[in-house]
Amino acid sequence: MRVVLAGGGTAGHIEPALALADALRHLDRGIGITCVGTERGLETRLVPARGYELELVPAVPLPRAITPSLLTMPGRLAGAINATSGVLDRVKADILVGFGGYVATPAYLAAKRRGLPIVVHEANPRPGLANRLGARLTEHVFTGFPDAALPHAEFIGTPLRRDIVNLDRLSTGDKARSWFGLENDRPTLLVFGGSQGARSLNQAALAAAPVLRRAGVQVLHVLGPKNTVDHEPPPGDPQYVLLPYVDRMDLAYAAADLVLCRSGALTCAELTAVGLPAAYVPLPHGNGEQRINAERIVRGGGGLMVDDAELSPDWIIHNVLPLLHDPERVAAMSEAASRLGRKDADIMLARKVLEIAR
Repeated sequence: MRVVLAGGGTAGHIEPALALADALRHLDRGIGITCVGTERGLETRLVPARGYELELVPAVPLPRAITPSLLTMPGRLAGAINATSGVLDRVKADILVGFGGYVATPAYLAAKRRGLPIVVHEANPRPGLANRLGARLTEHVFTGFPDAALPHAEFIGTPLRRDIVNLDRLSTGDKARSWFGLENDRPTLLVFGGSQGARSLNQAALAAAPVLRRAGVQVLHVLGPKNTVDHEPPPGDPQYVLLPYVDRMDLAYAAADLVLCRSGALTCAELTAVGLPAAYVPLPHGNGEQRINAERIVRGGGGLMVDDAELSPDWIIHNVLPLLHDPERVAAMSEAASRLGRKDADIMLARKVLEIAR
């Protein structure tokens, strides 16, 4: 059997696809898996690193309004559909699974042209344009959010890597903190803005660093690969570890007591799966899905939420710092977060895909 996975751009599209790929290989070692992406996304690094075949096709962003680019879209979309059809033919695909992003639209249309079964997975509560189109072409639609507005949708959760799902934070914590050069007996804050980082989180956390350190809090801060800072915190104790990117997010989660982060679908799925409470800062633009992601967790007691415009060093000092010195409340929030997590979405979706293809 040959399965083609279409999802690219950000880690939020790519990581669930790769988690599904791992689960498919777990269930059927002989299965053939090809990922389709574009040269603009993180898939060019993440997919080969996980050992999967990657085919690149032209990126076709769908405009959200009538602009001059709309005039060129039909021709560019036709080219991308033809390129994706060529991939499906070369690998003798039996089924296409799409996760959204620029590459998903031509992939859905190419699969429809070839008469292949189509599976759609949508991680966000408000589906993007690609998956709204894909859901019109198939009855096999699965979601990572309970109330996603798509026809035929079945909620199964978001496929996650096994090293995240199987993480035991309590038994791994000391090893993880040592990995990053942190001490084992201090409250630890993890700061990150998703796969691309977030400037507002970086600025607020760095400005709050002196007060956090004076209060005995150590920080593991992941800037994002495209972000830089003007001034790094000086060496000292407690540690303030500043990194551009972390490949071992399982160890970052194990090292942390609390997280300051965006509330993308993948981040929320991972943090609830491992039972890690967070102060969520939804992305201030887009269609508002990050706020919906965070609201569900905050209502369940597993986190805090603050608007991007309200995030400041003072907010961190007055809201995050007291939490880090209240281990009983952190433990209660951790349990609340874990009650909202799903750990088996990868295997569930893999079984669905095999069943549909067969």
